[in-house]
Amino acid sequence: MEGRKSKHVGGTVVLSFLNDIVKEIDNEYAGLVSDGVSAGDTTAFIDTGSYIFNALCSGSIFGGIPSNKITAIAGESSTGKTFYCLGIVKHFLETDPDAGVIYFESESAISREMIESRNIDSNRMVVVPVTTVQEFRLQAIRILDKYLEQPPDNRKPMMFVLDSLGMLSTTKEIEDSEAGKETRDMTRAQVVKSIFRVLTLKLGKANVPLIVTNHTYDVVGAYVPTKEMGGGSGLKYAASTIIYLSKSKEKDGKEVIGNIIKAKTAKSRLTKENSMVETRLFYDERGLDKYYGLLELGEKYGVFQRVGNRYKVGESSIYPKQILKDPEKYFTDEVMASLEEAARQEFSYGS
Repeated sequence: MEGRKSKHVGGTVVLSFLNDIVKEIDNEYAGLVSDGVSAGDTTAFIDTGSYIFNALCSGSIFGGIPSNKITAIAGESSTGKTFYCLGIVKHFLETDPDAGVIYFESESAISREMIESRNIDSNRMVVVPVTTVQEFRLQAIRILDKYLEQPPDNRKPMMFVLDSLGMLSTTKEIEDSEAGKETRDMTRAQVVKSIFRVLTLKLGKANVPLIVTNHTYDVVGAYVPTKEMGGGSGLKYAASTIIYLSKSKEKDGKEVIGNIIKAKTAKSRLTKENSMVETRLFYDERGLDKYYGLLELGEKYGVFQRVGNRYKVGESSIYPKQILKDPEKYFTDEVMASLEEAARQEFSYGS
């Protein structure tokens, strides 16, 4: 009994000492783990608008991308990275009428017509053109500092998007170009790394997600065909999740109406790496197809039974296109609960 008491007293002394340490070092991000790790804990997810993509990123069809982390979406040119981001932005704004988006844009590809034709609320989206990584850092930190000045209860949900990292130059590159020099800035990778070191903590504290698009390239000399993300190691280390995209065209008769996009986790701190799913992205106001990909997941785990080129639902055999045209009829609450368990087994660690 006496031993237990002294242990408890000792624990109290240690707790008091550790609290004093936190106060002494005056680090706004420091604190006892029992109080929560302000820049580390993921307490919420941003629904992407696609159940299967949610599962790929978080292990739950009702999850999504982490609400306080960096998510990188990478792919070759014209794989739909921008449209994919806009699909997530659209759903984010539709989910919460108080939400806002800061869209850092380096490709001069975003227009008011593009945004409004997809039924994205242009009054709650700010486009910030940036040309250098230093300019992006300055603008992003200014906005985050302003956001953190507000009382926590007054902060409305916010999302950052950087489209794209690969198109950003550096201050040195611009200065060399103006001076007529054609030398490459060998310090770019270090500059990018330093930016994400600062932003990762601030985003975590502010509970603001950042989606970064980036280019991929083929690794020369690799034994098997390998894709790699450009821009150095800064984004690779900072990102909680890295998704590689590849696409094929989706046609309705002869008209191309969107893309079937394969999404693969190149890195994930929340789900199994190298998992792959197929999503459907429409070019019009529909954006990401909410239910696409669930039939294949359900078939693998026995939620749906495939008979030839149809799926058995009750006593009927129905074509996949017919199911996806009226998803609420077939994806009942009971079916969605089974698919949630299937997603956990397919994508979560330890399953």
